[in-house]
Amino acid sequence: MSQENDEQTTVTESSVLVRRSPRYFRFMLVGAILFAIVALILTFAFPANPTYDRGSVFGFLLAIGVAVGVTIGAVVALLVDRATNRRARTVQADRIDVRVTPGEQPAEKPAERPADGSAPGTSTSIES
Repeated sequence: MSQENDEQTTVTESSVLVRRSPRYFRFMLVGAILFAIVALILTFAFPANPTYDRGSVFGFLLAIGVAVGVTIGAVVALLVDRATNRRARTVQADRIDVRVTPGEQPAEKPAERPADGSAPGTSTSIES
């Protein structure tokens, strides 16, 4: 008994909103890096404190600076997202659904010959 695969194709048209969106993680990472550099500059910009060494001051400023930098980066990303949302446009898109009802497996394609002309599945070696 021979059965063939039956395909049913359905095309549905719908409206799709197309817009660009910023990468939030990258904005937050850049903010954290910039404020880490600011923390390093502030550590060495002021005279040394006899109570705390420069490593402690840098660690404190780094913790605060990274938190502030991530927050400012996220806010900037949100503002960029709002600005790009204004340029969003609606376009028509086709959605194609293909449903295949199971039947016989399709016949395998014959193996292609390699570029050197040898039989498929064999290897050729060049001996010198």
